[in-house]
Amino acid sequence: MAGPCHDAGLAGAHGPGESWSLAVRAFIVEDNSAIRESLVEALAELAGIRTVGQSGNAAGAIAWLTQSGNDWDVAIVDLLLDETGTGLDVLKALRGREPGRQVVVLTATASGLVRDQCLALGCDEVFDKSMDTEALLDWCMRRAGRPAGPVVR
Repeated sequence: MAGPCHDAGLAGAHGPGESWSLAVRAFIVEDNSAIRESLVEALAELAGIRTVGQSGNAAGAIAWLTQSGNDWDVAIVDLLLDETGTGLDVLKALRGREPGRQVVVLTATASGLVRDQCLALGCDEVFDKSMDTEALLDWCMRRAGRPAGPVVR
């Protein structure tokens, strides 16, 4: 279901002595609720990115992301969703997005062919869920103006 997430308390999610705000706004498209919630938490705590909405399906994501007035900077999209469509449908719908908005794919099916297809549809980056989670967080940290580096867990 698309809609705003609850982000109470995340504005202070930073390490000792650090001061940064959650100025970058993300929308997450992921059908697995456990992965989606982990991503929301990691983006806030490690990358300084505030999740403004999320959807577990393509139809909800497309409706929210293309609606006038919804503010977002980065969409993180899984490819394998449900019967309402795929992440590729989301990418197609976002090809004409406003300048400055970026779309990245986080998927378990990041073969070379899939990467090429996503990039051809206007995706900015493709990350493999099984191998590139830290790379996604580094990318998000750079997007938020934070130095990327090893993720400490």
